[in-house]
Amino acid sequence: METLNTTLLIIGGGPGGYVAGIRAGQLGVQTILVEGAQPGGTCLNIGCIPSKALIHAADEFCKARSYAAETSPLGITGSDPRIDLDRTVAWKDGIVKKLTGGVGALLKKNGVKLVNGWATILDGKTVEVTPEGSSEPTVRIRCEHMLLASGSVPVELPFMPFGGQVISSTEALSPDGVPERLVVVGAGYIGLELGTAYRKLGAQVTVVEAADRILPAYDADLVKPVASALARLGVELRLATSVLGMDDSDGQTRVRIRDASGVESLLDADRVLVAVGRKPATVGWGLENLMLDMDGRAIKVDNQCRTSMRNVWAIGDLAGEPMLAHRAMAQGEMVADIVSGKRRHFEPAAIPAVCFTDPEIVVVGMSPLDADKAGVEVITANFPFSANGRAMTIESTDGFVRVVARKSDHRIVGWQAVGGAVSELAAGFTQSIELGAQLEDIAGTIHAHPTLGEAVQEAALRALGHALHI
Repeated sequence: METLNTTLLIIGGGPGGYVAGIRAGQLGVQTILVEGAQPGGTCLNIGCIPSKALIHAADEFCKARSYAAETSPLGITGSDPRIDLDRTVAWKDGIVKKLTGGVGALLKKNGVKLVNGWATILDGKTVEVTPEGSSEPTVRIRCEHMLLASGSVPVELPFMPFGGQVISSTEALSPDGVPERLVVVGAGYIGLELGTAYRKLGAQVTVVEAADRILPAYDADLVKPVASALARLGVELRLATSVLGMDDSDGQTRVRIRDASGVESLLDADRVLVAVGRKPATVGWGLENLMLDMDGRAIKVDNQCRTSMRNVWAIGDLAGEPMLAHRAMAQGEMVADIVSGKRRHFEPAAIPAVCFTDPEIVVVGMSPLDADKAGVEVITANFPFSANGRAMTIESTDGFVRVVARKSDHRIVGWQAVGGAVSELAAGFTQSIELGAQLEDIAGTIHAHPTLGEAVQEAALRALGHALHI
């Protein structure tokens, strides 16, 4: 068995792990990164990037079909459109390949050694790596610092395990065809993003959710435009409904459900997408040998991502909520800095979260309800996209931008938005909170016209009592 020695060993090449590797390499820290699949982790390979590619393809196909139906107010008509799903998936895979190849090149450029295989932890200083397809480890790595970045996996329902007609988001992103009937279990962001895409590709989609509304983690005002869009698309919602399991008694795939009144029924399905959340990937790689302090399913860390064992660090989904790629990246960069001798702490003023539904939702910082629970007296104001010229020109007038600011000094503590392409406003929202901006700062900043960003300025102006276009 080959033995390698390094200063920093990173287990997992997802957004947190590969960013930590690149930054450590830039700082001259000897680094080895172990990854079982392709660099980029869930996000680049089977998550964020491929899902947005599929969503975009579905949007374009849906538009083309509306033109063929002569329903476009733009005056555009066309012949009967078709989609070659094999080409769509190949296009999506091409994007993934380009990005993962880029990550590999950046690691190499910065002197990071990439070891392909599956790590098994022996102790806080040692791991063994088994290559894909092998039954025995071939490399032993000893390190001074160990960074755990294994990410997360989809939550599997015990009475509805993945396999056959029951799929996770991973399989949903590489379809071999569009099912006639798709049942989505879970109306969180993953279920609705993919459910909407499949509906636009032509599937009959039914979403089953135990809560009494979709996107239960988001406030009701943000969810309303999404619910309206789902209704227009013809997505069927079964809310306040529990999934009991599968019924294949007569050879037909069906999902057994129970509504709030206790009535049980069956839903016909060609595919069942289970999207009830994700959990830290803690099983199968010897993590238990470290006997770390845990926080539920996640590893407990401090504000430097240190675990309960000296020189063992944990970042990203493995360290709990919020499970966001950009959080993992920021944590990975910070850990690399600390290992190199710099002083850093992970104390962001806000972390943006984006739901890529139709329309999109952005949440940064405190909502009015969060402020109320925290006892913070705030000013809030909405500006609707129905009064924004750019939103009109791109046929996306549903939704609004909302600002939340402390009443005492007008310091902005939160932003929320729902509408077409509002994900592109997230950076500005986060930056304003990070820099401690006040309502007057945003209101007094000249925003380009015509852009969706004008709604940001108008929301701040409205909070101050003098919006211009409403």
